[in-house]
Amino acid sequence: MDTVSDSMLARGLVFIGGFTVLYYMLKWSWICWCGFRVYVLSKVWQTDLKAFGQWAVVTGATSGIGKAYANELARRGLDIVLVSRSKEKLHIVAKEIENQHGRQTQIIQTDFTEGHDIYPAIAEALRDLDIGILVNNVGMNYSDKLVHFLDIPNPEQRTTQVINCNILSVTQMTRLVLPRMVARGNGLIINMSSEAGAQPQPMLSLYSATKIFVTYFSRSLNSEYRSQGITVQCVAPFMVSTNMTHNLPPNPLLKSASAFAREALNTVGHSSYTSGCVSHALQVGTPLLHSNIQNKLLYNIFVTLAKNEPCRMNSIYYYTILCDCKYLGLSLPSHSTLLCLFSSLIGCAFHPTV
Repeated sequence: MDTVSDSMLARGLVFIGGFTVLYYMLKWSWICWCGFRVYVLSKVWQTDLKAFGQWAVVTGATSGIGKAYANELARRGLDIVLVSRSKEKLHIVAKEIENQHGRQTQIIQTDFTEGHDIYPAIAEALRDLDIGILVNNVGMNYSDKLVHFLDIPNPEQRTTQVINCNILSVTQMTRLVLPRMVARGNGLIINMSSEAGAQPQPMLSLYSATKIFVTYFSRSLNSEYRSQGITVQCVAPFMVSTNMTHNLPPNPLLKSASAFAREALNTVGHSSYTSGCVSHALQVGTPLLHSNIQNKLLYNIFVTLAKNEPCRMNSIYYYTILCDCKYLGLSLPSHSTLLCLFSSLIGCAFHPTV
């Protein structure tokens, strides 16, 4: 009798083990296929962005990712509406696009931190244009440094400015262009989120909260309007070499703005939620951890960074991946890039961005 019971138990364990192995094999195969399709095949089978319409509107278009998107969209044959705060910089970027790509440009000078009052003027400026693409890129943080929420400088003003710039701009610009896209049955809206919104970020609390809003808003909107021919893509990058990251030199994990924009636009039509490029899709290690351990780890790292210059708030992911993980009892030296990249590859299985 005992022999029969042991045999049945052994067969049961074999079945469970085999099923588990098969599950993870299928899961890894699916993740690899999605990554290959989004980041490799997309370079060959690119979506014709001109099919969405003649004009693309880009907010925060005078530097960084916004400027790179504007140039790349112009290179792919679209006319560009540049929306930003500095009139002088707007003219410079507009002239650059016209000279390099031979496309038409229009500029709209506005300050997205000022709230609702700016949008009637923007609506009037866009009224007669065939807008096929909107890139909601503009964004800001409340400080150049990592700070606790109660230590935000000029808190009443700065918190309102961050919400106006990071949240209100996305909803209002979408409200302005979406009706005509729906009426036409075609359109593309790209909302720039951040991996800062993928998990709670101590000492970046308001910034990361605004970015998870952008993510959820984008994905919900895509579900609502996909059947009407509208594509809403959420792009959630890690670090890109821009003014916000103090123009850190590009490396395999840290893309230049132009390289990032080129790869990210390739993913249009292949993924509605993306990190933008394959190197950023691989930089996901901390989601492996239990949430309490993860939050404690990030808090300790951020406190350390806040006390040690030249760390800056947008350099955080570079240090998160390559930092000393002593808070988990691991003696991982900060220069062990390959080991960190390996852990990120493992994390990708639990937090795919495709």
